[in-house]
Amino acid sequence: MKILLVEDEPKIREVLTAYLKNEGWDVDYTPNGLEAVQMFDSGHYDLLILDLMIEGLSGEEVCKQVREKSVVPIIMITSKSRESDTIAGLYLGADDYIAKPFRAKEVIARIYALRRRIYAYTTAKEKPSLLTFNKGELVVNLQENTLLVRGVHTSLTTTEFKMLSVFIDKPGRIFSRGDLSYHVMGYRFQGDSRSIDTHVKNLRKKLEEDTREPKYILTMVGSGYKFAAEPDNKEVE
Repeated sequence: MKILLVEDEPKIREVLTAYLKNEGWDVDYTPNGLEAVQMFDSGHYDLLILDLMIEGLSGEEVCKQVREKSVVPIIMITSKSRESDTIAGLYLGADDYIAKPFRAKEVIARIYALRRRIYAYTTAKEKPSLLTFNKGELVVNLQENTLLVRGVHTSLTTTEFKMLSVFIDKPGRIFSRGDLSYHVMGYRFQGDSRSIDTHVKNLRKKLEEDTREPKYILTMVGSGYKFAAEPDNKEVE
């Protein structure tokens, strides 16, 4: 796996680089947001670890520009004092975030959790490869990880597609935020479920004609969320 690390604090950058390389991964790094975008454009990366407070371009702008051209997984690094920026980053398409201060081992654990959930839905060969909902309004290809919404190809992040696959696997089931965190993120959240809520909102924007009156992902007050549509068919050849 090849990783691009964007972090402007030398000590954090050095420690993370050492831990990542110790796992056998290739690591490129830069403290500069503008250089990060240039490096991303010129190389193939499997993961982006991105601090928000960096020089050149902000982490939010880097995230936005990368998301315009790629669904590569993005883990944000953020300060606890800037939680509003964390939510903004998730809205822009980041898959996960880690608050400073953190231990390098936590970053490694999050990366492995992210890889597990990617592997889980890219290797699900026993499930129908193509599902349609609402007379073909939604078409989900679980083999190719693609989505058509009202005939238009819609790009989902790794986390968004995993969340969608969890919902459609058990339509009608109510998932608590803790359930979604476990099945989608690979771990149970600890006291802060806003990242799950943000991912749900992002997914809704891409599925629903009117997010104020959703017909696919419904909020069950006090319980969580559920996917309200049954598939038109079990498999399409």
